[in-house]
Amino acid sequence: MKTILMADPVRYPRMTTEELRATFLLEGLCEAGALRLAYVDLDRAVVGMAAPSDKLLSLPSYPELRAEYFTERREIGVLNIGGIGAVHVGGHSYTLDNLDVLYVGRGNAEIHFASMARDRPAIFYLLSYPAHTVFPVTLVKKADASPVEIGSAETCNLRTVSKYIHLGGARSCQLVMGVTHLHTGSAWNTMPPHTHMRRSEIYMYFNLSEAARVFHLMGPPEETRHLVLASRDIVVSPGWSIHAGMGTQAYSFCWGMGGENQDYADMDPAPVTILR
Repeated sequence: MKTILMADPVRYPRMTTEELRATFLLEGLCEAGALRLAYVDLDRAVVGMAAPSDKLLSLPSYPELRAEYFTERREIGVLNIGGIGAVHVGGHSYTLDNLDVLYVGRGNAEIHFASMARDRPAIFYLLSYPAHTVFPVTLVKKADASPVEIGSAETCNLRTVSKYIHLGGARSCQLVMGVTHLHTGSAWNTMPPHTHMRRSEIYMYFNLSEAARVFHLMGPPEETRHLVLASRDIVVSPGWSIHAGMGTQAYSFCWGMGGENQDYADMDPAPVTILR
């Protein structure tokens, strides 16, 4: 498990493109038949992918966690962006169709991932934060994720936002997680942008063709930069950074947050007119 150390807003303006990518971007974590994770020192997040093929993939502990097992002091959100799969937690098995989410709370020592069809394997996106209390394992189906349509075609940001793990859905200690789908013909996400110092946010972009890209905007509103991302790339947004972007086609992204509160509406607006 690789470790990512965040830059602060003082160092950030002087960083080259390669330094920005090495610090805020996670690439190559989706590998067939493998489980790949990264530890981010910001809010102590762990993020990655499990892509089982013909064998089960087991979630181990890692030296960086100093824990007997992965969820000894952690919780996890699991989003399936591939074919039908299963997550085995202890003695229970949960079937996840495409765009279903499983919340796994603290204290579950055995977690395994499996694909149900060899020709269309499951791809599980994992996002984990420390947990200081226990909430039950909860499966949230795509249809139950409170989809809400926001934005408009006129402003090129018509999109559907689905909330899975939040105060009104699957309960967690600090993890908040959902998915946004851009409608055909729309390209902008999170416009107008915002920051929220009380929690960091991590985006995982997906449903992009091989040749398509997303230009992800980041940084303080008065000094923005951009990162060019491919499908299944992951970008980390500190509390001082906006997180918005536009794609060369419509796309989807999973947004996940961890920090000191779970209020989805807790944000500090950054109007487009002040961006630089």
